[in-house]
Amino acid sequence: MANSSASASKKAAPARRRNRPSPRQRLLDAATKLFTEEGIRVIGIDRILREADVAKASLYSLLGSKDNLVIAYLERLDEEYRQRWEERVSETDEVDAQILAFFDMAIDEEPAKDFRGSPFFNAASEYPRPETESEERIVATCRKHREWMHSTLAELLRRKNGYDSSSEASQLLIFLDGGLAGARFERSATPLITARELAAQLLGEPPADYSI
Repeated sequence: MANSSASASKKAAPARRRNRPSPRQRLLDAATKLFTEEGIRVIGIDRILREADVAKASLYSLLGSKDNLVIAYLERLDEEYRQRWEERVSETDEVDAQILAFFDMAIDEEPAKDFRGSPFFNAASEYPRPETESEERIVATCRKHREWMHSTLAELLRRKNGYDSSSEASQLLIFLDGGLAGARFERSATPLITARELAAQLLGEPPADYSI
């Protein structure tokens, strides 16, 4: 009976290894957990490697450096965020609903994230004065996410208003920024709900060229 159990264990081990995520996936999973919960610069490479159960040589062969891992982490979050927004708006053609989806996502997601706010804003704030090319690329990756949000809002507003609406898109982002900051401070979704109400009021105003 003992031999049978040992044999089963030996067969199970290779199966577990086959089903185990790749080293790159484990590194990204570990980085996402640690960077999101505790910050980027306070987390050392050794801790990430222990969490991911990956050898240091694998990290350097796959990504080259911690900074490149940070960039890969941010790119992954950006891709996932875009997918979640696209899924949320896929069943509506209403421009206002698609715009307000950015606020609805934050209202739904922030409590589960312990009100940590935007990981892109948080990451950029850790590099207020980038000192290396890789640090500049980290900040640029954060900006790229925000530029996508702004351009998406501006295009939706252009479709609604019939003219360039970049300024209005900037106002909406400021509302969202304030809501996220307030939610983090108060540890409550209430500021985000207020931000959504302000956004809805702005969307309900007549176009700038409207005349009675």
